[in-house]
Amino acid sequence: MDPANQVSVAEKAQVLQHYEAQHQLQQQQQQLQLHSPVSPSSPSGSNSVPMSQEELQDAELGSAHPSQADHPLPPYSGPSSASREPAPVPKGPQRYPGLPALDYRLYNPPLFELSEDSTTIRSSAPYLSANASALVDLIRAQSTIPPKLQLHITGKGNTGTDFAIKLNLMSLLVPEDARQRMDYIRCVAEGEMAFRGGVKASTQPEVQSVEDWVRKYIEDPSTVKTFTLERVVANFDAHWLEGQIRTLIAAVGYKGSVTIAFPMTHSKVVVQNPDKVNKFITSVTTLFSGKKKYEVVKAVWPFASNKPGELDRRCVVQSEETWFREWKDPIKYGKSPGM
Repeated sequence: MDPANQVSVAEKAQVLQHYEAQHQLQQQQQQLQLHSPVSPSSPSGSNSVPMSQEELQDAELGSAHPSQADHPLPPYSGPSSASREPAPVPKGPQRYPGLPALDYRLYNPPLFELSEDSTTIRSSAPYLSANASALVDLIRAQSTIPPKLQLHITGKGNTGTDFAIKLNLMSLLVPEDARQRMDYIRCVAEGEMAFRGGVKASTQPEVQSVEDWVRKYIEDPSTVKTFTLERVVANFDAHWLEGQIRTLIAAVGYKGSVTIAFPMTHSKVVVQNPDKVNKFITSVTTLFSGKKKYEVVKAVWPFASNKPGELDRRCVVQSEETWFREWKDPIKYGKSPGM
């Protein structure tokens, strides 16, 4: 058997083993739940939400921690508490309070590693740089989940951080009714500057489809090459929302420095061909010959059908104005006592 095929078969077996292990874990936990007493603190028999460590962090971002007795949280907030026990892995889209129904396993696929800043997952699995069908399937699967759009509001005074509010905005990109979704895959347009298989951005060559770009990447004999899928958010008026939040904070008399940001994690999926010898040799080769980049495919997740101010603008879930109206009190009272 060809050595490359042997590696491919081994990797596929590793992926299969990964999911079989998750399935066995799910069955074991279901059996434990059948023999566990019902918790009196929860009508459903559980006071925890079955979520992974990473999904728990996402859910925690959905709460600004205001006083819920006086100012109940509007929709799209995450659960206030959840178990950190290993979670069963359901099949297909998963539903958690405050988060859209998505297959969250896709954010952490086998043979991929998450970058330290949580913006990129990366793999050097050989079969992804040798099998066009495998890479196309990966791109299309990864395009079905949005980037993790967040809102971070931080206030700093003379003695340090006075308050830090973090909200998860993913639910504004994914409607409850799947038929109303607006997300789509976009290839680089004619005449658009992009990394089209070179070390510098260019308008050439012109390729039309995802399949054609993948085929070109697979056939590229370059020593070091990468193929990137980027997830982007479109038609979201972050500037307007930032202005409203700053006005709100100023109205309560806060005198410190306020920082407002809309970071996105899990916004890139990068496939790189495996090291020919080792990472050091690859780094040296890249230093002298450069890395051939294919950054030509984007998964677009519109917040609305058109840009702010344009006619017939329809939001996927709700407008910036509606969201701010629902969240202004939780943000206002999510301050520290010293404000």
